[in-house]
Amino acid sequence: MKDLPLVLLHAFPVDARMWDAVRAPLSERLRLITPDQRGLGRSPLPETGREPDLADAARDVVALLDRLGLDKVVLGGCSMGGYLTMAVLRLAPERVGGLVFIDTKATADAPEAVRTRHEVAARVEAEGTAWMPEAVTPGLLAEKARPEVAERLRELITTQPPSGVAWAARAMAARPDSLETLRSADVPALVVVGEEDGLTPLEEAITLVETLPDATLVVLPEAGHLTPLEDPAGVVEAILGWYPA
Repeated sequence: MKDLPLVLLHAFPVDARMWDAVRAPLSERLRLITPDQRGLGRSPLPETGREPDLADAARDVVALLDRLGLDKVVLGGCSMGGYLTMAVLRLAPERVGGLVFIDTKATADAPEAVRTRHEVAARVEAEGTAWMPEAVTPGLLAEKARPEVAERLRELITTQPPSGVAWAARAMAARPDSLETLRSADVPALVVVGEEDGLTPLEEAITLVETLPDATLVVLPEAGHLTPLEDPAGVVEAILGWYPA
């Protein structure tokens, strides 16, 4: 695994710029690839005629690996990026030589969460993204997150295309439970969680660790759901300490 590139997939509702603070220190030690998911950042939203499904985003990831000539990578992501990682595992497990799960969970959404995601999608399509930071930041960051982190998050959210945010929300709502997929993922895995993550709390991280055949858990103190924004040094240390680079 030590020679494999690392592909990191971003959270919702932002793009790959969420990795900016970890990109340089990680790139000193390994090859790092941080794509934008379809419809977010600089990635277009293809017209498929199908209902939003993370399986389509997973096919995008595999197509990217094909274009780059990469047979196998260490694949991981934060929050939605973790869900997308699990979708890639379902689609093409032979392409994954290691896993990094950051502030994410393996279970599907409960009915109330599904309804909320569809409400978010409809409101974004009607009103754009300007309302979202005030609505979602309390859940995404620790209570005592630095003001500049909250401001950066606001910038990342409000610059996303509403159509891409809506697609991603609906795709996440439709995702299946991934516990069986992870039980068969016989590769080294790293699970990172913010101690104050209220959306995918420590209990969810422990479930990941107990489900994966070979997993290491790192808990980052005083961080919430978006640890790469709140504690980039902690995320870098966790990855490099685990990655046999």
